[in-house]
Amino acid sequence: MSIKLICASHTPLMDHVETDPTVDAQVRDHFSNLAKVVRDYDPELIIIFSPDHFRGVFYDILPAFTIGVRATAIGDYGIGSGAYNVPEELAVDCIRTVFAQDVDVGMSYRFRADHGFSQLLVLLGETVDRYPVIPIHINCAGPPLPPFTRVRKLGKAIGNWAILQNKRVLVLGSGGLSHDPPIPNLKTAPPQVAEKLIANHNPSPEEMRAREEQNFETARALARGEGDALPLSPEWDKDFMAQMASGAYGFLDNVTEDEITSVAGCGGNEVRTWVAAYAALAAAGPYQSETLFYHDIAEWNAGMGIAIADPVRQSV
Repeated sequence: MSIKLICASHTPLMDHVETDPTVDAQVRDHFSNLAKVVRDYDPELIIIFSPDHFRGVFYDILPAFTIGVRATAIGDYGIGSGAYNVPEELAVDCIRTVFAQDVDVGMSYRFRADHGFSQLLVLLGETVDRYPVIPIHINCAGPPLPPFTRVRKLGKAIGNWAILQNKRVLVLGSGGLSHDPPIPNLKTAPPQVAEKLIANHNPSPEEMRAREEQNFETARALARGEGDALPLSPEWDKDFMAQMASGAYGFLDNVTEDEITSVAGCGGNEVRTWVAAYAALAAAGPYQSETLFYHDIAEWNAGMGIAIADPVRQSV
């Protein structure tokens, strides 16, 4: 058994909104290098923690955590397509084991994975089905959100299960860091918008495109110093990554979703995926983590961070 971690921000804007060419090239080079690391590691199982952005999961049924037993890429922003390669028996066994550790998770045989899941899989493996993968959704967009204590408990339970598998396991955390996308709040949204947050399962292509264009324009305005989106928070991002690297992945236990939103934007709450991933890795013991890249990229509305980690001692 061996286990490895990669955590990274996701941003579908990187293929649609231009930024500094040097920064753009740096991001893509890091992902290209990581793709080679993954190929060399040749994972027998990927576990990915990610949020959804009201593309596949809605308020009609919104568990704090959901494990996909079968999953398909939505293909929003042109990222990913087709069925995920989910090993169903392993996914169900994972759910049983997590239940036995007193963690409640939803179960989906028709999980619809948006860019939060698919982008990192595509960047590291070219397609969403190259490697066997278990997708785990953490509600990071639909308040009330699960507290970080519960997120850590989820990650630890998943990690405890993963280290029992006689496999090379790659744990991915996809999300964050600071960013403030135009996601409406159910409490303040007008009725028609609120209904879309509750059950907009089959939007038209025109509606999907309009929403994507809104996201592009939000980022362009942010880069100009205009608009309503909260500015990126590089110091908060760097401190968060440093805390994860140091092993202090419980430092947000007493921080509320509103406190994070006020500093890092509503999308900052996606760091729950990193916390879960690091907690899963820590189940194998002490780890060493390296921050590979960070840059606040306003044109992509992303505090863009990439980190990699391994246990100090690998079990063979």
